Amino acid sequence: MTGAASETSVSSSSAVASAVPEEPGVHKGALLLAAGGITLLLDILTKQWIVTTLVMYEVRPVFGEFFRLTYTHNPGAAFGINIGEHSRLFFLALSLVALVVLGWMYRVTPRSDVLRLTALALVCGGAVGNILDRLRYEAGVVDFIDIGYGGTRFWIFNVADS
Repeated sequence: MTGAASETSVSSSSAVASAVPEEPGVHKGALLLAAGGITLLLDILTKQWIVTTLVMYEVRPVFGEFFRLTYTHNPGAAFGINIGEHSRLFFLALSLVALVVLGWMYRVTPRSDVLRLTALALVCGGAVGNILDRLRYEAGVVDFIDIGYGGTRFWIFNVADS
């Protein structure tokens, strides 16, 4: 009788565990693959197009002076931050650490917080795109989006940065 009682309690606890409703929200894995994957794909495709279409430092107006394509490489980080000859490796390591932190943030974010999950997935996709550049190109990350007017311009960036 003891064995039957313990079997009943085990099956009862299994039934209770499966009766707990799942947290409402999106499927986190699917969102990460979709949003992060699309960002990564767009980043890779646009950079490949720039590298095969433009010559280094070539400027191609798209909307006059305001929006131009300018092919360049950035060995440093955002806004042209550069720490010298080892910038590429330093920022590669820093990017990998940042990706781990982003992954942790994504994991602990509730499924119901779709806006935060989407933002994190987009940033992860962009981070992976720039990490791939740092691994592929000794010169650093491919940048090409050039916005401004005349001598007043924003730093050149790429899809992963936007």
